[in-house]
Amino acid sequence: MKLVIGNKNYSSWSMRPWVLAKGLGIPFEEVKLRFDFSAGSPFYQALARHTPAGKVPVVVEDDGFAVWDTLAIAEYLAERHPEAGVWPRDARQRARARSLCAEMHSGFGQLRSHCPMNIEADLQTKGAELLAGEAGLRKDLARVCELLENALAESGGPFLFGSFCAADAFYAPVAMRIRSYGLPVPQAVGAYIDRLAAAPGVREWIADALAEHDFIADDEPYRTARA
Repeated sequence: MKLVIGNKNYSSWSMRPWVLAKGLGIPFEEVKLRFDFSAGSPFYQALARHTPAGKVPVVVEDDGFAVWDTLAIAEYLAERHPEAGVWPRDARQRARARSLCAEMHSGFGQLRSHCPMNIEADLQTKGAELLAGEAGLRKDLARVCELLENALAESGGPFLFGSFCAADAFYAPVAMRIRSYGLPVPQAVGAYIDRLAAAPGVREWIADALAEHDFIADDEPYRTARA
């Protein structure tokens, strides 16, 4: 099984299935494509061989069968590896975890647009400016904190549903945003973000992102060069 992804410093969607599979010991071969959003670029040419969606991530089997979209990939991994614990074992907790993933998948547009994932960058000054001026960002951040606090209180931690699962993988990119932009969160949420950043798959993704030494101008609304 191959997992086609984009730049690790920027690609929040790619991060989800990568850290999920890594964190649960599901084997895959990484295929990383450098972001290039110009028409007809090598990035789009390579993607066209795997998916009509033209976006990462994509899971590709040896026979060419492809699965795209992070929710679909998570379900595919769960079906292929039922022993891995992609979702909680308890039916209600499993439904709740799927609800958290679906809300992250379709919501938080203000947080996404104002604070694009940029693991390498120190954007805390910009984060404070954005938080002061953008009511939608404050609303999204408050909802994320509410979801995380409630899940942690119910499960007792250390992760959202006790053990690391798809819900943690889906919230890993927003955790990276909170760190990069210095967004204020309650103590319990901050401690969870620290644990998540130290989890094996997430820790490895962060290290790889820092080692890329790449700068994609289209993904850098607040800088003109890498620090």
